[in-house]
Amino acid sequence: MKESRVNYKGQRRIRVDFPYDPGLVSKIKQIPGALWSKNLSAWHLPDNQESVDLLRKYFGIPMISAIPQNGKPSAHASKQNYKTEITGRVLPETTVQKIGQFRNWMSHKRYGESTIKTYSETLSVLLRFILPKSPEEMQGQDMIDFVNHYIIPNKYSYAFQNQAVNSAKLFFREIIKGKLNVESFKRPRSEHKLPNVLSKEEVKAILQAPVNLKHKCMLSLIYACGLRRSEMLNLKPTDIDSKRHMLIILNSKGKKDRMVPISDKIIEMLREYYKLYRPGIWLFEGQTPGGPYSEASLAKVLKNACDKAGVRKPVTLHWLRHSYATHLLENGTDLRYIQELLGHKSSKTTEIYTHVSEKSLQKIISPFDTL
Repeated sequence: MKESRVNYKGQRRIRVDFPYDPGLVSKIKQIPGALWSKNLSAWHLPDNQESVDLLRKYFGIPMISAIPQNGKPSAHASKQNYKTEITGRVLPETTVQKIGQFRNWMSHKRYGESTIKTYSETLSVLLRFILPKSPEEMQGQDMIDFVNHYIIPNKYSYAFQNQAVNSAKLFFREIIKGKLNVESFKRPRSEHKLPNVLSKEEVKAILQAPVNLKHKCMLSLIYACGLRRSEMLNLKPTDIDSKRHMLIILNSKGKKDRMVPISDKIIEMLREYYKLYRPGIWLFEGQTPGGPYSEASLAKVLKNACDKAGVRKPVTLHWLRHSYATHLLENGTDLRYIQELLGHKSSKTTEIYTHVSEKSLQKIISPFDTL
């Protein structure tokens, strides 16, 4: 079922499209003011709160909300309502099984666990949105409605929209294999956000803040080697080649391995840590013996360090990686080497650091100074 607003004979109406079903027709006739239009080939209702409420009662949650005569959205258009309504929908068992097939297909193709989890979750949201349609009944317009009536009102990110499109394209091409043209699913225009970078003084204060040696080592290693969070948490003691002064990063993003130089200063810190903690499987183990340190605990370590250091910015672990790359560039390191150190597939990804490098920006003389 799909709802939309139309101007019918000078009046604002809610148009309701659905495949012919005697039971659905019987229900929609119970809504006051419901009329069938031969010209529209659809039912249409008065555009008021009563119609919206009855649509919600008889057919599930409508994707539109009533708009009063003053043109302002009603409370039913709120972000919380959209979230609650979509989340409350239950997928049929047949659809759940197809999502399971999709997970198995991605696993077979060696997609990363994080990607499998993200794609499965965003796909589930999309399939709940189009209910009562089945995946086989989905049309290209449904993806447009999903963006316009769920993603945008909820202020979800460009990344979420991109993930939804990517997962849907794979799912309908590889699992459903119907006539749906997945190429009609358009990704959002790319964002061009600058990376968040800390000054060297701020980084130093954050890294010196922890008293616990394990905490100090984890944060220091992320900055010293430009690691992603997952890369740091997946390190093993054998990944440190102290004789060659290299850190080996295995099976990282994009299933790539790489090597990063590691300084004597970090090696000495890690030696002290190893003598004290004697890690087994993972370089940094959590409270569970033999288990890796958790992402949530590491985030708390950073937050506590920032609080103690007096850094009030909303710092994340990835800020340390951005800062590593920017500080390398400011020290004169060639972008090609920085690309290799970070494990970037494209040089365009690395070039973004030129936009936040103080060394590059400070060379620019404002015309005001020449007046």
